[in-house]
Amino acid sequence: MNPAAPPDLATLYRAHHGWLQGWLRHKLGCGADAADVAHETFLRLLQRRERPQPALREPRAYLTRIAQGLVIDHYRRRDVEYAYLQALAALPEQTAPSPETRLLVIDTLVRLDTALDALKPRARQAFLLAQLDGLTGPAIAARLGVSLATVERDLASAWRACYRVYFQ
Repeated sequence: MNPAAPPDLATLYRAHHGWLQGWLRHKLGCGADAADVAHETFLRLLQRRERPQPALREPRAYLTRIAQGLVIDHYRRRDVEYAYLQALAALPEQTAPSPETRLLVIDTLVRLDTALDALKPRARQAFLLAQLDGLTGPAIAARLGVSLATVERDLASAWRACYRVYFQ
């Protein structure tokens, strides 16, 4: 493989998939999860195929970087799914959603969690105080030690992030 030219994806896959899956198995402690994340890593590369790829002098470092982000996503999804299933367990059985609805809700919760995580910490905190604790704008401003206008800007920013999850 010529280090000055972008590697062919099939060549990259053949040369590094086994290593990546082994690395992920060690990181995740589960062969099935490792296989899924390794597969997703190469899917990400395939999706980027239209864009020019940089010359890969260190293909394993490149693959590891992509896979690490996917591992973080994996753990985030697992945590959100666990919290959701715990909340469902507290409900009467007849109100439990279907498996399909559960998957849709979990996917939406993960996307919302990712969107809120990308916010500035104060905006995220203001949003959670409003939505989970039911605090008003003035109460949030007092708790955070900022003006009401700042809280309103932070809440608007959080709502825009939530809106993008649903409509983009």
